Amino acid sequence: MASIVQSLSVPSTYKDQQYQGTSSQLALDLANSTTLYVGNLSFFTTEEQIYELFSKCGEIKRIIMGLDRNQKTPCGFCFVEYYHNADALDCMKYINSSKLDERIVRSDLDHGYREGRQFGRGRSGGQVRDEYRLEFDAGRGGWGHVRAKQEAERERDQKANYEAITTIPEGANLDYKDRKDESSKRSRDDDEDEEEQQRSKANPRFREGDEEEEDA
Repeated sequence: MASIVQSLSVPSTYKDQQYQGTSSQLALDLANSTTLYVGNLSFFTTEEQIYELFSKCGEIKRIIMGLDRNQKTPCGFCFVEYYHNADALDCMKYINSSKLDERIVRSDLDHGYREGRQFGRGRSGGQVRDEYRLEFDAGRGGWGHVRAKQEAERERDQKANYEAITTIPEGANLDYKDRKDESSKRSRDDDEDEEEQQRSKANPRFREGDEEEEDA
C-alpha cells in the first residue's frame, strides 16, 4: 500500500566522494548496512554518551569516533556499528534528530566503515563544514577556521591601531592639573560643610544659637 509519508528509515541522497562502487552497488550496501554515520556532535561528547543513547535501539558492535586529522582530537562525528540491519533502521526512526549533549544530532545509513574514514577531510584537519562556518559554536571549537583567522587578524589590527591612551598628550597637562585642583577644592569645601552640619546636630548649643539668630 502506497504512503504519502516518507519512511524515517530511508537514507539521505548523500554519496561519499571516496566510495568506489556504482550507484546500484551503493544502494545495495545501504540496504544491508548495519552502520550509521552520526553528525553534528559536540567536540566534548564522549563515546560513553553516544553508547548510552544509541544502544537503546539494539546491541552495538563498536563506535568509531571521528578525529581531527592533525590533532587527533574529536571533531564532531562518529560511526556507530550494530550487529543487525534492523537495529540501524530503528535508530534512523527513533534517534535521528534527537538531542544529545544539548545538540540535535543527525544519523544516516552508511555503506560501511573503512580505516581512514575516521579522520576529518577539511584543510585544517577537522570537518569541511567547520572550515567555512560563520557562526560561533562553542560546542564545535568556537568560530569556523576561516572566520577564526579573520577574527585573529581583526584583533591584531585593533591592537596595533586602537591602543588605549596611557599618557596625557603634551599641552593637556596644565588644563588637566587645573581641573584636578578645582575638583579637590570642591571636595574640601563639601567636607567642611558636612563637618559643620554634624557638629550642629551633635551639640544643642549650636542649634539654640542658630534658632536665636533666626528669631532676631
